[in-house]
Amino acid sequence: MECKDRNCPIHGTLSTRGTVLEGKVASDKMQGTAIVQIDRMIKVKKYDRYKRSRSRIPAHSPPCIGAKTGDTVRIMECRKLARTVSFSIIEKLAGEKTEEKAQDTPKKADAKKKPAVKKAAKKKEANNG
Repeated sequence: MECKDRNCPIHGTLSTRGTVLEGKVASDKMQGTAIVQIDRMIKVKKYDRYKRSRSRIPAHSPPCIGAKTGDTVRIMECRKLARTVSFSIIEKLAGEKTEEKAQDTPKKADAKKKPAVKKAAKKKEANNG
């Protein structure tokens, strides 16, 4: 599927160069732009430990790639497209399957909690009667 976006790095005239990063799409609510979140571990020399760090980078999202929230994507540096946008999504690495699994996990946890509530109710009945 070809897109008619002139800022598409694949079908348009936008040239990409420089930094290549991989991250997860945190938000795709803007028109033509997605927020890509990059999580990394940074070593703190003083304590000889690691701390978590997060970067949220606005990137141009071409319609032919169709990146949605939860997708893992690869972004690459390009010329400034807006005040904050200087990266473009060049490919989608993984889909929403990981997001579906994350939604299933809380359901399992809720199922485990229900018997505990029933046991507590039974204890109250036993104490009262």
